[in-house]
Amino acid sequence: MTVSKRERQHAILELIASREVASQEELRQLLLKRGWEVTQSTLSRDLRDLRIARVPTDRGLRYVVAEGGGEEAARAPLSAILPQLFVRLDGVSHLIVLKTVSGGAQTVAHALDREASSDILGTIAGDDTILMICRSEQARERVAKRLSSLGRRP
Repeated sequence: MTVSKRERQHAILELIASREVASQEELRQLLLKRGWEVTQSTLSRDLRDLRIARVPTDRGLRYVVAEGGGEEAARAPLSAILPQLFVRLDGVSHLIVLKTVSGGAQTVAHALDREASSDILGTIAGDDTILMICRSEQARERVAKRLSSLGRRP
């Protein structure tokens, strides 16, 4: 990782930790005030790399870093992050489509991949949607039941 990328990502972590940031454009403007001119695509990659997700709060959607921040977020267990990011899931045949809050799919997919479930052959994540390919229809049913249970907020 280049020094400038590391410094920019550090600035992103500081901004999100110190204030409520509701959108990428707001974050981009805050970075600009600090001297970092970034494109939306660069900012999206940084947010994904840092495992920062946009989650619902009582004041609307806000960016948050999982407990421990930055690289620690990449190791957050599925049971800790799914309740915050889960919206719904549906499945057919061997496939599950899991919807998350905007920006949450990469974080959840990473946690799913780290679990290395024998029922899940692989995941593909976008911004708010994850496609899971399961080993069988029975595997899909087991995974869907578990994810639905984990996704319920206490």
